[in-house]
Amino acid sequence: MSNEVIQKAKSNRRKFLLLLALMSAPILVSYALFFTDYRPQSKHYGDLIPIVKVSGKGTNVVDNTILRMKDLHGKWVLLTVDSGNCSEICKDKLYFMRQVRMVQGKEKHRIERLFLINDKIQPDSELMKQYEGTYFVNAEGSEILDSIETKDIQTKHIYLIDPIGNLMMRFPENIDGTKMGHDIKRLLHVSQLEH
Repeated sequence: MSNEVIQKAKSNRRKFLLLLALMSAPILVSYALFFTDYRPQSKHYGDLIPIVKVSGKGTNVVDNTILRMKDLHGKWVLLTVDSGNCSEICKDKLYFMRQVRMVQGKEKHRIERLFLINDKIQPDSELMKQYEGTYFVNAEGSEILDSIETKDIQTKHIYLIDPIGNLMMRFPENIDGTKMGHDIKRLLHVSQLEH
């Protein structure tokens, strides 16, 4: 064999090995990351929870009409559950829900606020006036409440329902409104689901 043929064979072999290394590198890196339990840092503030389809109905306290969860499809829904008596913690949750919606600017029409009342106590009319635009719904005994975690946990958080009607996120007990607003803004930005 001539020198030229040997050089060409070596050159082809190098090219083949280089291509093989380039093609297998992503697979090798993914295996290495998987087996070393690498987890990238997340940017979200709220906790993603197992998705649950929220259905059912309750009585809208403001105008005594029936509100079905399917009436809110196509909108992101900030939801909180509490007594109609509404303690200071409850008022804080309502405040943060209102403020987070307001900071969304031109996208705020894509968000609804829902306050589910888990007892027979009627909320104060001053409270309903202060948080106008929020659905105050008596859901005692409704299947809506059955969709939201356990009774002792559901009053501690603000939840997020996606436009399809799935409960998908909950925010921590001690809410940071700025971080919650950034989460919602990011979701609205990447979401193209409209009614």
